[in-house]
Amino acid sequence: MKLHPLLRRKSLDQLLDVTHSPSDFRRVLGLWQLVGIGLGGLIGVGIFVLTGVVSATQAGPAVALSFLIAGIASGAAALSYAEFAGLIPVAGSAYTYAYAVLGELVAWIIGWDLLLEYALVVAVVAIGWSAYLQTLLAQIGIILPDWASGAAGTGPGHVVDLFAALGAFAAALILTFRIEWGARVNLVMVTIKIVAVLLVIAAGLPYISLDNWRPFMPFGFGGVVEGAAVVFFAVFGYDTLTTAAEEAENPQRDLPRAVMASLAVALALYVAMSLVLTGIVRFDTLNNAAPVATAFSSLGLRWVSLIVSLAAVAGIASVMLSFLLACARIWFAMSRDGLLPHWFAIPHPRYQTPHRPTLIAGALTAAVAALYPIREVAELVNIGTLSAFIVICFAVMVLRRTRPDAPRSFRTPFMPFTPLVGIGFSLWLLSRLPAIAWARFLIWLALGLAVYFFYGRRHSLLCETTNDPNSPSL
Repeated sequence: MKLHPLLRRKSLDQLLDVTHSPSDFRRVLGLWQLVGIGLGGLIGVGIFVLTGVVSATQAGPAVALSFLIAGIASGAAALSYAEFAGLIPVAGSAYTYAYAVLGELVAWIIGWDLLLEYALVVAVVAIGWSAYLQTLLAQIGIILPDWASGAAGTGPGHVVDLFAALGAFAAALILTFRIEWGARVNLVMVTIKIVAVLLVIAAGLPYISLDNWRPFMPFGFGGVVEGAAVVFFAVFGYDTLTTAAEEAENPQRDLPRAVMASLAVALALYVAMSLVLTGIVRFDTLNNAAPVATAFSSLGLRWVSLIVSLAAVAGIASVMLSFLLACARIWFAMSRDGLLPHWFAIPHPRYQTPHRPTLIAGALTAAVAALYPIREVAELVNIGTLSAFIVICFAVMVLRRTRPDAPRSFRTPFMPFTPLVGIGFSLWLLSRLPAIAWARFLIWLALGLAVYFFYGRRHSLLCETTNDPNSPSL
């Protein structure tokens, strides 16, 4: 029997039994380690940079409201993710959920998009991490030579960003070993940055002046909404933890909890930091590359600036770990399904990690981070995530109709309003992306479709199970 790729789906019943069958990985991650992975993806450059820049240019002190609006929109998608995470606790996250509900071709497109998005996030973050680390080392007299300080065109004499390359590949090496080792390193770094953020908030409270919050909306409510579009990209990242479903000890119980807990903690810290930052200095002084450190330096609290720098280095490193983990596991899941060569889906014989996609993704992201300016790399990051959000929100509504009997450990509330909010906000943000980002994305999509039609659909395991030795007819 020949099936159109859009109709060829994984069996939901088989996926529901995944926790009762042997896993390719070791189930060693508990709730707090999963929350740590989510927070690793959520809290990074955004809390140290976007809070100040968006306040100065778009929202004023009302940037706290921008974070709340963005958090509500992101939360709508998070609630949909949480239902799927409890229902289908399988590696692959949005790719696997789409495969079970919307079919193979849609799943391939989402998986291919997320491979690009997650890998480029690692590259972008590695470049930012390198800049913070160089600044921190310069304070103790360690300065890199010009040729190793940045990609060509980013400064005089720059040839390669050495620290960015080393950071990206170091993350890959850590994740190649036992997953609990990488999770523990990530949890330590996440703890460091959360403690540092709490210290910064506490240090700033005595210096808050209500005069600095007047006017609260200097750019009007429209500016607050525009600011929400920018800071939205600081409040996704929880999806990275759902890619580690097959390494969770109790995925159906812990994954939904971890998704919601990580988003709630991150959002609370973003709102608190933005209120403190705009309360200690005027919002129009915050448009710089290190607004938090600059604000506290202006108060004479240089020790706080040092804490911010240390927290930024640790925090950004944890983002690299979270997104590289997600990239490798989606790559693994697509290969296990036959859509990419099975060679990538062979776990390490000793550590039982997807070492091949991890190391290859680490090497590729290291090369991109070393050789390209951060702006060129960042342009493609957002499309994949927003596309995945739309698919997941739509799929959770479809599955409620087609399989209302499926056992759900978490149910998305206020159906269908909640997923519709996620879809609407994601579509709006997609419409605001620049044309060059869409052009490059379409090139990547065309390449992905070529790979699928010339390789993936012929080697898909679902193609084999339908007794069709040839490619399915379109």
